[in-house]
Formats: sequence, C-alpha cells, structure tokens
Amino acid sequence: MTPETDAAAEAEHVLLAIQGRTAHLTLNRPRALNALTRAMVRRIDEALTEWEHDPAIETVVLTGAGERGLCAGGDIRAIHDDARSGGTASADFWRDEYRLNARIARWSKPYVAVMDGIVMGGGVGISAHGNVRIVTERSRVAMPETGIGFVPDVGGTYLLSRAPGELGTHLALTGTPVGAADALLCGLADHYVPSTQLPLLLAELMSSPVREALPRHTHQPPPPGELAAYREWIDDCYAAETVEEIVDSLLATGIQEAKETAETLLTKSPTSLKVTLKAMRRARELATLEEVLTQEYRISCAALTSPDLVEGIRAQVIDKDRKPRWSPGTLGEVEDGVVERFFGTGRGQELGFPSVD
Repeated sequence: MTPETDAAAEAEHVLLAIQGRTAHLTLNRPRALNALTRAMVRRIDEALTEWEHDPAIETVVLTGAGERGLCAGGDIRAIHDDARSGGTASADFWRDEYRLNARIARWSKPYVAVMDGIVMGGGVGISAHGNVRIVTERSRVAMPETGIGFVPDVGGTYLLSRAPGELGTHLALTGTPVGAADALLCGLADHYVPSTQLPLLLAELMSSPVREALPRHTHQPPPPGELAAYREWIDDCYAAETVEEIVDSLLATGIQEAKETAETLLTKSPTSLKVTLKAMRRARELATLEEVLTQEYRISCAALTSPDLVEGIRAQVIDKDRKPRWSPGTLGEVEDGVVERFFGTGRGQELGFPSVD
C-alpha cells in the first residue's frame, strides 16, 4: 500500500459533510467501534479549524458510523504495541488528542455530540466536552481505564471530579458504564433524545438553529438510572482518604450493591486505582480543563512505562483471558512513591497548549 493509499484510507475514517447550516463529523471505523487514531484526531481538528470562522456553518454535529456506538476510545492495541516497544507514538497521539479535547470545550458554535450507543474513553473526550451533548436509551458512557492498567484521561478526571458528591469517584475507579439518566445526573450529557428521533433532529438542524430544533425532541424522560438510589452509600464510602479505606467502607455497609462494587474494585489494577484517586482529588482543585489535561498527560506518559498497562490490554483485548497479573498485585503493595511518580515532570513530556485567538 502506498503512502497516498494510506492517506486516502485514513481520510475515510472521519467523514466530513456540509448540509445546509450544519457541518457533520462522522467517525467511520465501525468494525473497530470507531476507535480513534492520531490521523482521525488530526482530521477532526483540521475540520474544526476550517469551519470555525465560516459564517455559513452554524452547527457542528458529531456522530459515529454503525449500530454499536459513537466511539469506544483510542486504539488500545496500538498503545499496547507502543508501550511494549518503548516508543513515543502514544505520547504523540495523546498530545494531539488532549489538545483537541480542550478545543472542543472552547468551541464557540453549537457542537452537537450524539452520544448514542457505546461512548468510552476517548469517545467521551470528543463528545462530553461539547456544549450540546445528547444521550439516548442506548447510551453506555464510561471511563473504563482502571481495568486495563491505565487512568481516566481525555479530561475524564475533570468531568468526573465535578459530578455531584462522590459519583464521579465511583465511576472513575470502577469504570462502570452508565445510561442516559445517570450520564445526565453526573454532568456528562445535557439532553435525552430517543434514538428513533435522531434522524429527524439531524435533518431539522440543516435548516434550523439548535435552540429551535432540539426542544422539539426532548420531551420524553430517559429510562430510570441507578446512581441516584445509590448516592448515600457512594458519597459516604468514597469520601475515605485511600482506596483501601474505600473498599473496607463498601464491604462494611451490608448493602449488596456496595459489596459487589468492592469486589469490582479488587479486580482492577491496584496501581491504577491509587493513581486515579489521587488524580481525581487533585483535579477538583485545578481550575481549568487545560490544567487537568496537563496533569493527565503526565500520568498517561508515565503509564507507558508501567507494567500494568501492557498486561491489562493483553488480558482484556489481546489474549482476552480476563486474568490480568497486576504488578504489584494488591493495594497494600503499591508504595506512595510509585503513585507520586505518575505526577512528576521529569520525563521531558509536557502537553502545552497553543495560544488561543
């Protein structure tokens, strides 16, 4: 395959179209559940640059091809291979991706993210920072990184640290997917639209502003969620200072759902859990998304040299035995110095943001 053929194939992974007032971004890798590559991130960024000051374009709409969802995240097989080889491709990808996340959050025009179906990891980053975020009865939104030896990124710790009470801490540590009602409760989405209404809504946006078209499709309530009923024990247990204390508190409640949550936590990477809790607590104190993304970038680059990232992806995606051998294997074995290393700046990897006009 020639470089020209490669470039053409990569261009087809993000389809661009202008219909009336609306510019459409369609993630188009349905067999990979629209997993993001660096080329896709760059194509989205270039399109936003072109459309930002185009007076004919009033709205940008983001959707995913296929029936399964918007986007399952980044290409973690590629991250696995890069981490094993000691390469820099993942760090380069994350730099572009996190800058795009910040750009979407600053976008001045309506950026309508259709969070239908599976929306995980990097899929959250290109949707939940938008200013018009739509979920449906099929939405399953998650930051599942602790299950692969990684830590929530793409501004996920910014979003989740600002969820009510300790709901975001619960989602960050467990990686639990949530439906429409819980995504709305946690501030990951703004509007519920039944999936059957999406084609009509998108058609109306070609000729009508979002403020006029959207209210015609948001009258129905979403299916009931779960988190509101669990709020009391979640807020109480996750207020503990350490992951060990959180697990102990969950087990001590006598509540079945809390016990199952503790058991879930104990299947995750112990190092990732401790780094994630520290990242979440620090994210609450950081004022801007850019500051949090800078922290996440340092953590992500450090994770590339952690054995748990390669092992987690191996167990969940490569071999699919679902039996990761974490190192260290227990929470008690994770030393404070190991956790602190993820927040350091000594690896020569800094995110940095281009100046904003």
